[in-house]
Amino acid sequence: MKPVAIIGIILIVVGLAIFAYGGIHWTEHKQDAKLGPLEISHNEEHGVSFPPIAGGLCLVGGIVLVIAGSRKA
Repeated sequence: MKPVAIIGIILIVVGLAIFAYGGIHWTEHKQDAKLGPLEISHNEEHGVSFPPIAGGLCLVGGIVLVIAGSRKA
């Protein structure tokens, strides 16, 4: 398999992941204060969102690269 086709497959997988998840999100638990048995804490949500157009571009670009990589020169 040509390297161009492998890169195309990777782009297709990334494009589908962007459509499925929409980004990367995680929760961080932070402790604000601890006074004896009393504990004050909160959760902070962080994330990086990807626009759906980025997923579409990755998907289309991956398909084009797979087709270009499968053609014989």
